[in-house]
Amino acid sequence: MSSHRPFGLPVAAAAAAVLLLSAAGCSSPDAKVSAPVPSPPAEEAAFCRALAKELPDTVAGLERNDPEPDSELTAGWGDAAIVLRCGVPRPDKMNDPQAQGVDAEGVNWLFEPRQGDGPRFTTTYRKAYVEVTLDERYAHDVGPLVDLAAPVEKAVPKSV
Repeated sequence: MSSHRPFGLPVAAAAAAVLLLSAAGCSSPDAKVSAPVPSPPAEEAAFCRALAKELPDTVAGLERNDPEPDSELTAGWGDAAIVLRCGVPRPDKMNDPQAQGVDAEGVNWLFEPRQGDGPRFTTTYRKAYVEVTLDERYAHDVGPLVDLAAPVEKAVPKSV
């Protein structure tokens, strides 16, 4: 870990932090998620459309089940357990020098715990921001980020 890059924490450390910061619980197995569709600039939207073509059919063993409304900028797996949105605005938390992050297969992610829900992760150092939210069932498992790293790496170029 480099001292000048706060987003390079090992995945295991982030997983432990997520476990400690998350409350136990489950969503309904019949849940159909609705996810706000981002409105990125045209260049970012093009990266997101490329990402949509690379996304896997399963993540963390869960089948693809995209949120409503249908969009190339959003994707989901399971019953809203994992939701991806591409082209989101840069999170304010990235300005915090104490922000926590993880590196999954060469892709850096900002870690943000969410009160009463699972964590949110947002890519860093990319030309479009990709956000992944996990519900509480997967709060202790950053495996979904590992499954999504190769598509992000292929479709969304680094910004630095």
